[in-house]
Amino acid sequence: MTDDERFMQRALDIAARARGLTSPNPMVGAVVVRDGAMLAEGFHRAAGEPHAEIEALAAAGGGARGATLYVTLEPCVHHGRTPPCAPVVIASGVRRVVVATTDPNPLVSGRGVTALRDAGLEVATGVLAPQASKLNRVFLTAMREGRPHVTLKAATTLDGKIADIHGTSQWITGEAARLEGRRLRSEADAVVVGVGTVLADDPALTVRLDGPWPRQPLRVVLDSKARTPASAKLIQGDPPDHAVIAVGADAPEERVRALEAAGARVVRCPGADGRVSPAALLAALFAREVRGVLIEGGAEVSASFLDAGLVDRVAMFLAPRLLGGVKAPSVVAGAGRELKRAVALEGVEVRRIGDDVLIDGDVRRG
Repeated sequence: MTDDERFMQRALDIAARARGLTSPNPMVGAVVVRDGAMLAEGFHRAAGEPHAEIEALAAAGGGARGATLYVTLEPCVHHGRTPPCAPVVIASGVRRVVVATTDPNPLVSGRGVTALRDAGLEVATGVLAPQASKLNRVFLTAMREGRPHVTLKAATTLDGKIADIHGTSQWITGEAARLEGRRLRSEADAVVVGVGTVLADDPALTVRLDGPWPRQPLRVVLDSKARTPASAKLIQGDPPDHAVIAVGADAPEERVRALEAAGARVVRCPGADGRVSPAALLAALFAREVRGVLIEGGAEVSASFLDAGLVDRVAMFLAPRLLGGVKAPSVVAGAGRELKRAVALEGVEVRRIGDDVLIDGDVRRG
């Protein structure tokens, strides 16, 4: 590993400390180095807080002059919740800037690197770019596609069942796997389920980790006919304004009014045959600064997003159990697809979590 890679890895490691806390911004880390020794570091903690470069340069003070700045994402050049970073980097007196990935945000998109070079700084890009891209795959997808990044999460038996023949699904996996699932939930801006899941399990869809979590995701239900009970846990949960019910064009008005009276936000997302369109839902969520979506079921919802080509990542928990049963529901419903058109994953990681296994990978495009 080169020195550039070593210091960039440190920047990536500290950036990850804010996992699940920075949306709609990316996770970014920065390190200031002089003569092979690290002088200071910083990371972006939350939207509206100082960016990583600003934290690191402030900590370095006058020591930054003539030093090298390592940063995991291209410094910004636009005013957002905070002022632009590139002018501060230039004014700091650093001699060289090493960037892992450029920023696909149309407001930046290479302009930060250009500004640094125009000011006479030496700039290197692409150091540990794959690792940096994986860290911020949610943000990068959102900026490139103009929609939220979508992760499909499910817990299944070895024979692909998400419930038994009676519809019982609690609990297929063990406590360790369920805790990991809640950790995935903590990284999302919105958790999406179908109304069938709500009627069968009445999930709360909140983040429940070892301690209080500062960001609760939106709790979203695909419910074309507005059948979600006003008493559902996800509507009664905290904060109360985080319940979003996505209904079809012909959802009964009296049910819609009852949901709104209970505190839920109802969003009309028409699609074919009165169903909720996944693309329309993602567009509505993106407009609310949702950058990462976690699909948690059920089988029809999973199929609808897969069929629309809107799943970017799959996180599948496998329990060492067999249920069988033709009528027992599987992970993905719908009409199915031919083997040659199967959804394939790449960059797959396999981890044992308690007695269960997590298979995690990105959907291969093309």
